[in-house]
Amino acid sequence: MTRLVLGGSGYLGRALVERWDAVGLSSRDVDIRDTAAVDALFASMRPSEVVNAAYRQDDRATTCDGAVHVAAAAAATGARLVQLSTDVVFDGEKGEPYTEADEPTPLTDYGRAKADAERGVLAACPAALVVRTSLIYGGDRPGPQERLAADPGATFFSDEVRCPIQVGDLAAALIELAATQRSGLLHVAGADRLSRAEFAELLAGRRVRTATVAGSGLVRPRDCSLATGFARSLLQTRLRGAREVLESRSAP
Repeated sequence: MTRLVLGGSGYLGRALVERWDAVGLSSRDVDIRDTAAVDALFASMRPSEVVNAAYRQDDRATTCDGAVHVAAAAAATGARLVQLSTDVVFDGEKGEPYTEADEPTPLTDYGRAKADAERGVLAACPAALVVRTSLIYGGDRPGPQERLAADPGATFFSDEVRCPIQVGDLAAALIELAATQRSGLLHVAGADRLSRAEFAELLAGRRVRTATVAGSGLVRPRDCSLATGFARSLLQTRLRGAREVLESRSAP
C-alpha cells in the first residue's frame, strides 16, 4: 500500500507525511499542471490513497487545473482521493456558518480557482472527497499564521471571521477520512468562530493592531465560518477550537 501526499513540503503536507507513513511530493518532484507528468506518476507509483494539498494562491493552473489532473489520474488508477479546498469559496455574506449544501459564491481569484477545482475534481473522480477547511496553525514550527501574528506592524481585521484548525487535528481527520469511502463535500474546521484579530491575539499572546474589512475598501469575504456538524458526526478525531488549543499554552 502506497500513500501519496501532493503538496508534501507544505505546512499541512509535512504534518500528513509525518503521521501517515506517506510519500510526500512537492512541485519540485512533480508538476501537477502537466497532465502527462501526473499520469506517469500514478502509473508508476500506483498509490492506494492520495491527499492533494497542493495549491498556489497566485496560480490557477496549479490550484484548479492541477487538481483536476490529479483527480483524473486517481479515477483511472482506482486511487482513493481526498482533495483539499477552502472556506473562501464563499462570499461571507450568509450571516451564519456555511454548510456543505451551500453553493460557492467566491469573491477572489483564489476562491474562484478553488470553487472551479471542486467541481472539476468531482466531475473527473466522483468517488473523491473534497474537504473544505480554514486557517491552519499549531505545527511544530511557525507557519504562515504564526509568522503573521508575530509581526508587530501587521494589522488584522476585526470583522473577518474564520474557523481556524490546528494542523495536527486536520491531518488526523484527513487520514481518518482517507480510509473511508465518503465522497462529495465535507467541512472540516475548528470549533471556534474567530475574527482574524481575535485569532492573531491568541497566537501572539498580546494585543494586535486592528482594522475592518468594511473600512478597508478591499473585496474580501467577511464571515466564511464553516458548519462542521456533519464531519463531527463521522470522525473520531476531535476538531478543537483555537481557544482550547492556544489558551492551554499559558495554563498552569
